[in-house]
Amino acid sequence: MLTVDFSRIPLEPGFKVLDAGCGAGRHLAEAFRARGVSVVGVDLNRDDALKAHNTTKIMRHASEDGGGASLVMVSDITRLPFKDAAFDVVICSEVLEHIPDDRGAVREIVRVLKPGRSLVVSVPRYLPERICWALSEDYHNEKGGHVRIYRTRELVSLLECEGATCVGRGWAHALHSPYWWIKCMVGHKNDSALPVRLYHRFLVWDIMKKPRITRALDRALNPVIAKSVVLYCRKGEPYGT
Repeated sequence: MLTVDFSRIPLEPGFKVLDAGCGAGRHLAEAFRARGVSVVGVDLNRDDALKAHNTTKIMRHASEDGGGASLVMVSDITRLPFKDAAFDVVICSEVLEHIPDDRGAVREIVRVLKPGRSLVVSVPRYLPERICWALSEDYHNEKGGHVRIYRTRELVSLLECEGATCVGRGWAHALHSPYWWIKCMVGHKNDSALPVRLYHRFLVWDIMKKPRITRALDRALNPVIAKSVVLYCRKGEPYGT
């Protein structure tokens, strides 16, 4: 399940893509499919980094990659171990809401991006996330959970202060917002509750089958209750160029 719309990102042979906070590698894998594109994933969670590594390994073995190189490593994105302007594309999806020093993280992901290239950032959208917080304190108080809720204009300002210009935005996963509201009402880790199990079954069906009716419903609801907001940005050129 992708949050980022890859049709809005230029991926050319020879490009290097960083997935900062790659988790189990869903966006890393999608970029790895592109012809001649090399990918690097970093995550602070060792288990997730291992899953992402195994995903790219399986893709290569099955010839589902585009022929580029891949690397996954454990790293803190507020202290990335890469030189300036090392990447052609940086993706940071559903990460910044977890990080106390979000400004430091944004500074780093912009630093390692080449001038004029694409940065994509997604976070939970304000209203659906605010409802989750109102329904359950445990949802956002657990270790490693969400430490803030962004208004879109606040995130845009943060990115632009660090040198990234937002050139477009999108929304994703409207049908997932009610699922999380239900979970917050019955206990956000209570996966055995009947309403949770039924809605989860619906989401799995939707992801696997992609029926036209739910695709249309998702598009219609995204402007209102999308779970995530996605910002498509570009790093500014250095002064004097």
